[in-house]
Amino acid sequence: MHEVLLKSADVQQFFNMGIWSPRGIYATIITIHSYWANSMLDREGYRPNVGIIIVNNRNQVFWGKRVREFNWQFPQGGIKPGESPEAAMYRELMEEVGLSPQHVKILGRTRDWLRYDVPSTWVRREWRGSYRGQKQIWYLLRLTGRECDVYLRANSKPEFDAWRWHDYWAPVDEVIDFKRDVYLGALQELARFLRPLETWEAFLERKQTLPAPATLSQHE
Repeated sequence: MHEVLLKSADVQQFFNMGIWSPRGIYATIITIHSYWANSMLDREGYRPNVGIIIVNNRNQVFWGKRVREFNWQFPQGGIKPGESPEAAMYRELMEEVGLSPQHVKILGRTRDWLRYDVPSTWVRREWRGSYRGQKQIWYLLRLTGRECDVYLRANSKPEFDAWRWHDYWAPVDEVIDFKRDVYLGALQELARFLRPLETWEAFLERKQTLPAPATLSQHE
């Protein structure tokens, strides 16, 4: 989820640019986007972010389908200025999945940031040259509530319109390619909190002998 947070002095400055003209409106919008993007970036051009892996009692992971797309991913979102990674995680958990702290238990988190670069074709024109990608702290959560506690419409702009449980390692094959290394890195680092759990190498070996997977049921 994304929000634009501006100080009153900054807003006044934007209005002084001539916002009452069509050209001024466009320039102001571009300036606001650039202000927001640059204020959220570190010196290397990465935006701080949290990723969330939710597992059930069978160590399957929550896998969400993005609204009106056939792209699946884990819940994730940006860290606001002054917000801790854990606070951002709980906020994103509620906004994207509708779960509160009472519905989950933190099993672990990555020790450091995991980074991925976003291809320039995916970056808004006004952000190019400053925005490089995301750096993420990943959390592993155990769902202690019920499946019916998941509510994808907790936010006015939902991130997902369906979800399902997935084998722990399977998302590595299905996520968009530029996020793949970060997903694998997060799953490998956090797997130590789930025992017994099949290793990544054992999963790859077993996958080669399996027939094509059947369509999994999903929740809406």
